[in-house]
Amino acid sequence: MEKVIGILAGSLRKESFSKKIAEAIIKMAPEGFTFRIISLDGLEVYNQDFDDHHQVPESYKTFREAMQNVQGVIFITPEYNRSIPGVLKNAIDIGSRPAGSSVWDQKPAAVFSNSPGNIAAFGANHHLRQSLVFLNMPVMQQPEVYLAKANELFDDSGALKEDETKKFIEEAVEAYVAWFERNAEA
Repeated sequence: MEKVIGILAGSLRKESFSKKIAEAIIKMAPEGFTFRIISLDGLEVYNQDFDDHHQVPESYKTFREAMQNVQGVIFITPEYNRSIPGVLKNAIDIGSRPAGSSVWDQKPAAVFSNSPGNIAAFGANHHLRQSLVFLNMPVMQQPEVYLAKANELFDDSGALKEDETKKFIEEAVEAYVAWFERNAEA
């Protein structure tokens, strides 16, 4: 049975480095796996009243259904003010509700952070990990994936350059697949 891994790119920007990394990772899916980008565009800000009063926006329903249909998740995040972008936190909140119906529970995860700077979104990576622990997602520990100088990773067509960083990302994806296999529910 094909295993589906959702990829969440934590940026809405058209030329987002996270989205470009996600596109590159799609092509790295091994046999027996499908990697699927799940868009965060158009998600209304989470409001518990929507769930409590049975007025759930269509965007929530679509997102929750998409996440229910994946067996694991790769989060690709930039860093905003030493944390994760609001759009990614919003998606996490939407998926964790209503209480008792989290789409995240026990899905093996990996965090790939990126930044044009040298710190490579270290703060965002670790803030995201804190949320994932609470959501009961086993998170890949090694390799840690911090992608510095993300603005230099792509060629003029937007494709990931053939270099050491691409090899590292490929190795990280292979490690995630092995992590997934060890941690996925049967």
